[in-house]
Amino acid sequence: MLNLFAIITLSYLVGSIPTSIIVSKTARGIDIRNYGSGNAGGTNVMRVLGWKYGLLVMVLDAMKGVLAVVVIARLFMGNMPFNNATPFDDFTLVQIIAGIAAVIGHVWTIFAGFKGGKGIATALGMLLMITTVDMLVAVGAFIIVVSISKYVSLGSIVAAIIVPLTLVIRENVFNVNIQGYHTILPFIIAISLLVIFTHRKNVVRLLNGSESKISFSGKNKSHLK
Repeated sequence: MLNLFAIITLSYLVGSIPTSIIVSKTARGIDIRNYGSGNAGGTNVMRVLGWKYGLLVMVLDAMKGVLAVVVIARLFMGNMPFNNATPFDDFTLVQIIAGIAAVIGHVWTIFAGFKGGKGIATALGMLLMITTVDMLVAVGAFIIVVSISKYVSLGSIVAAIIVPLTLVIRENVFNVNIQGYHTILPFIIAISLLVIFTHRKNVVRLLNGSESKISFSGKNKSHLK
């Protein structure tokens, strides 16, 4: 029990690392939470400081999910402290638990007053290690939507919807035998709903036409004071 608790704690702390705040202060000497939308995430960094810094933050945030699933989960030793009723082996289940802890840490970071980013990049890193094919489809959809609309939030929401949808289509339409499908689908849906929930304010802005677009030509200096 203590071993699993340590993994959850470490994953949460890794997920809590406020990469956007660190990058914005290092690159421009500003606190990203005081600019743009005020969100401590890669999208806001992209709007304020430009796509290069925004992409850097997104990659670092994704690596937090990868680190939790690939590295921290390997600290697991012994037996599960509860009955594993899932079709997954104990280690895969620990990976899922560690990944969720990292996403929660990113969204509610202990290092920044429990106000972090929206969790999309960290969830991406985690899910790429667990449902690779479905996540690659979602990443493709994200790139297409953002390229056309210039709304990162819309791309994130669409990607969150596409992941469980792709799972359902692969399993039931193309008859792909996905290991643990009936267990992993509710888990993916829960993660997707969490991502959509953290984008609820973006949905309102998208509907009323006030959501900010991103530019790939350079930083948006209008956000800087």
